[in-house]
Amino acid sequence: MAIAGVISGRVIDAKTKEPLEYVTVVVRKKNVENAVAGTLTDKSGTFIINNIPPDNYIVTVSFVGYSTWEQDVVVETGAQKINLKQIAIDEESEMLKEVEITGMKSQMKIDIDKKVFNVDQNIASTGGNASDVLNNIPSVEVDNEGSVSLRGNSAVTVWINGKASGLSSDNRGQILEQLPAENIEKIEVITNPSAKYSPEGTAGIINIILKENRRAGYFGNIQAGVDTRGGYNGSFNINYGNRKIDAEASVGYRRRAFVNGGYSNRQNYGLDTTFLNQTSEGDGYRQNLFTRLGLTYHLTTSDHLNINGFGMFGGGNTSSSINYQSNMPLSYLTSRRLSNTEGNMLGANVEIGYKHDFSKTSNIDFTASYNKWGMDNTTDYTQTSHFASGVVNTYQMQKQKIDPHNWDMQLDYVNAFNENSKIEAGYKASLRRENSPVETFAGQNKNNAQAVHELYNRFIYNQDIHALYSTYSGRIGKFGYQGGLRAEYTDRLTRSLGHNMTEAEVDADKNSYLDFFPSVFLSYALPKDNEMQVNYTRRISRPWGGQLNSFKNITDSTNISFGNPLLTPEYSNAFELNYIKSMNNHILSLSAYYRTTDDVIQRISYIDQDIIMKSTHRNIAHTESAGTELIVKNKLFSKLDLTTTLNLFYYKLDDFRYQPEDANVPVVGRGQEDFSWNAKIIANFMIPKVFTLQVTGDYSARQYTTQGYRKPNYSIDAGIRKSFNKLSVSISARDILASRKRRSVTSGIGFYQDAENWRGGRQVALTITYGFGNMRAKKPDVKKRQQEQQGSGYEDDL
Repeated sequence: MAIAGVISGRVIDAKTKEPLEYVTVVVRKKNVENAVAGTLTDKSGTFIINNIPPDNYIVTVSFVGYSTWEQDVVVETGAQKINLKQIAIDEESEMLKEVEITGMKSQMKIDIDKKVFNVDQNIASTGGNASDVLNNIPSVEVDNEGSVSLRGNSAVTVWINGKASGLSSDNRGQILEQLPAENIEKIEVITNPSAKYSPEGTAGIINIILKENRRAGYFGNIQAGVDTRGGYNGSFNINYGNRKIDAEASVGYRRRAFVNGGYSNRQNYGLDTTFLNQTSEGDGYRQNLFTRLGLTYHLTTSDHLNINGFGMFGGGNTSSSINYQSNMPLSYLTSRRLSNTEGNMLGANVEIGYKHDFSKTSNIDFTASYNKWGMDNTTDYTQTSHFASGVVNTYQMQKQKIDPHNWDMQLDYVNAFNENSKIEAGYKASLRRENSPVETFAGQNKNNAQAVHELYNRFIYNQDIHALYSTYSGRIGKFGYQGGLRAEYTDRLTRSLGHNMTEAEVDADKNSYLDFFPSVFLSYALPKDNEMQVNYTRRISRPWGGQLNSFKNITDSTNISFGNPLLTPEYSNAFELNYIKSMNNHILSLSAYYRTTDDVIQRISYIDQDIIMKSTHRNIAHTESAGTELIVKNKLFSKLDLTTTLNLFYYKLDDFRYQPEDANVPVVGRGQEDFSWNAKIIANFMIPKVFTLQVTGDYSARQYTTQGYRKPNYSIDAGIRKSFNKLSVSISARDILASRKRRSVTSGIGFYQDAENWRGGRQVALTITYGFGNMRAKKPDVKKRQQEQQGSGYEDDL
C-alpha cells in the first residue's frame, strides 16, 4: 500500500507580512472538481494537511477579500512531506490600485468533460454583445442571422446560467445580440453532457455564465463606449457582500447600428433557361435597456435563499431594398422592393432558489423560474415592378406578435458518500406556452390596403417536458466511472388558426412521447499528468416554434419561407474519446467523436409557379458524422498566451425524396459525403507599460448542405487595452477584413442559385471602464467556508 504524504505551509498578507488566520486551503486532484482534503490556517497562518495519497494535485489558497493562490503539487510514493513554505497573497482592494499588471488571467480551462473559457478579459468583444463573445470561442460559430453552431452543427442548446432562460432557436439570435458582453464572466462548452443535463441539442450545450462576484465590501464599475457605426453603450453595476448577504445590481443601455447587403443569382431550367437575379442593401439599429438584480441570503451556515432576475426592454428599426432583374415569361423585367420594420422587444427572467446543505458532501437544491420574451413587429413592403406592358405598384403590411413564456422548476439532490463515490438525482419540469398572431394587409398603397384573410395566421404552441434523472459516479484507483439515465415525457400541441377561427374549430397537431437517455463515462488517469476518457450519450433535438409555424414570411416576394407543424424530433447517439496532457505552460486536449442522427430536420427549397422559391423544413434523412478536435494552449515567454483549435470532421447524408403538394416536381437530395474543417487562433500579448493585445482569427472550409454547399469564410478580430490605476481604455476592431459573409450554392430539379449575404461589416469601438470599491477582508464563518470549499464539487444546476 502506498504511504500517504503531508502538505504544509504558512499564509501571510503580501503587503503587511502579517499571518492570516481562517484562510481556506484545499487540495484537489488535477482535472477533478471535488476536494480531496482541506483545512483552515491557525493564528500563525500555518496549515498542515495529512493523509494525501500519491498523485498530481492543485493546492488552492483562498480568503475573502484576497486574490486566490494556486500551485501544482506532486505527491510521490513514500512518506513524503511537502512544505510550501511562506505563501503571500494580495488583498483585492490593493489589486484595484495596482498600476502595473504582471500577468494575464488564463482564458481557458480544459476539463475532461467540458471546456471553460473566461471571457471577462476578452478585449476583442469589449463593448459588444453575447454573439461577439461566442464568435471568439473555439469551435463555436455565429452566422449573420445569429444562428449558433458547435463543431459545425447548429443543433446546439444555448443556456444562460445553466438554464434555458427562455432562449430558443426562435429568439436567441435577437436576445444574444442585446445581452451585453460586459455582463458575461465565462462560457462553458459541454460537447457530450451526462444524464444530469438536458439532452436537448444533438451537438451539445453552450452555457453562458453571467458575472456573480462573491467578495466582502462593495465594488463595481462604470463603462461607456462608442463605435464607428454610430452605436454607443453605457452601463453601471455594483456588488455588495458580507457574511449574511450577497447582492448585485446592474443597468445598461445599448444602441447598436448595422448595415447589411447581399445578392443571389438564380437560373431556372425548363423548356428555356431563364434567370432571376437580385441585389439587396439595408441598415438599421437596435436599442435596449438591460437590467439585472440578484440577492443571496445565508439563513444559516447550511441554508441559502436566493432571488435574481434580468430583463431587456427595447426595440429597433430595419430598412432594406431589393432590386430584381428577370427574363422569365409573364414576370417583370425589373423590380424594386422596399421594406421597413419597426419592432419592440420585452424580455424578463425571474428565478427563486433554496439550497440546504446536509453536510459538506450532501445537499438538496430547488429552483423555480419564469421567463417571457415578447416581440412585436410591423413591416411595410412597397414594390414597383416594370413589365413589358407597363408599371405596377403594390403595397403590403405585416403585423407579427411573438409572445412565448416559460415556467421551469428543478430539484437536485447530491450525496458524495466519500471521495470515490457520489450519487446525483433530480426532477425538472419545463412548461412552454406561445400564442403568436400574424396579420397581412395588401393594396396599391398604404391608404387603400385591406386585410388579406387568407394570410392571417395565429400560431399556438404548447410544450410540456417532465424529466427524472439519476447518476452514480465512482473511482477505483486511477479508473473513474459514471453511469446515468434520464427519462423525459414530452407533450406537444400546435395549432394554426385562420381569420376569425377559434381553437375549438381547428384540430390540434398533438405529439406525446416518452424517451430514455442513458449516459456512460469512463476515465483513466495516466502517469505524468495524462488523462483519458471515453463516453456515450443519447440526445434529442426537438423542432422549435419557427420550424413548426406555418406562417409565410414574405419579406422577399420571390423567396417565401414557412414552417411545418408535422415535424418530429431528431435523435442522435454520440460517442466521444477525450485525452488531456498537462505540462508546465502547455495543455493539449484531443477529442475524437462519432455521431449518428435519425429523422434529421433539414431546410429544403423548391420552385413554385416558375418564379417563387419556397423554403420549409422536413424530417428527411439519416446522417453520420465523425471528427477530431485538437486544442493546444501555450504560454510562451511569460508574455504570450496562445490558444489554437483545429476541428476536422466527416459528414454523410443519405439520399432523400419529397413531393410538395404545391410543386410540379419533387425535391430530391443526393447523398452527400463531405470532409471539412475549421480552425481558430486566439493570441493574447502582454506589452510593457500595461498594454494587453488580443488577436482572434478563424477559418471555415467549404461545407456541404442538403441541397448544395456553403463556401469557405474567414475573419479577424483584434483589441488592445491599457490600464491606468482603476481606469482602463479598450479599442476593439471586429471583422477587420470585412469578410464575415455567408456564401452558398443551392440547387434542385429545375434550378441553380448562387447567393451571398452579409451583416455588420468592419467596426471599431472605444470603451472606457472605471472600477471602484472598498473590498475588505472580514473574519469568515469557519464552518460555512469549510463546507463551500470542501463540498461536493461542481454544482451549477445545468
